Amino acid sequence: MATVLVIDDEPSDRALLDMKLRRQGYDVFIAHNGWKGLQLYRQGRPDVVVLDLRMPELDGVTVLKEIRRVDPKQPVIIWAGDIPPETERQVRALGVSEVIQKDSSIQLLVDTLKSLFKPPPLTMGG
Repeated sequence: MATVLVIDDEPSDRALLDMKLRRQGYDVFIAHNGWKGLQLYRQGRPDVVVLDLRMPELDGVTVLKEIRRVDPKQPVIIWAGDIPPETERQVRALGVSEVIQKDSSIQLLVDTLKSLFKPPPLTMGG
């Protein structure tokens, strides 16, 4: 199954995502800060990264920029609390797969992950 790296400094959010995504059949790796997240990313190259933006020491935008330096096409879903419009524009310009507010239903995150792993539609005459 697909691997998901969750980078979030909030213990309750990490626990919720870990439980919910494992129930969906994903292999989940957890990082409690941006530094650990980058370390796990470089070691394991997950299929998708779920990334919080507001974290101490190394924030999510900086982590995203580092991931983009390694792999410009890496699927990254931003899972964050209050996201200022200018920050949302910045992360979208960096090519994130989706931006989801933490107060949204976690099912939206699960549905977004599922859509990332759907096989591409067959084309005629391909």
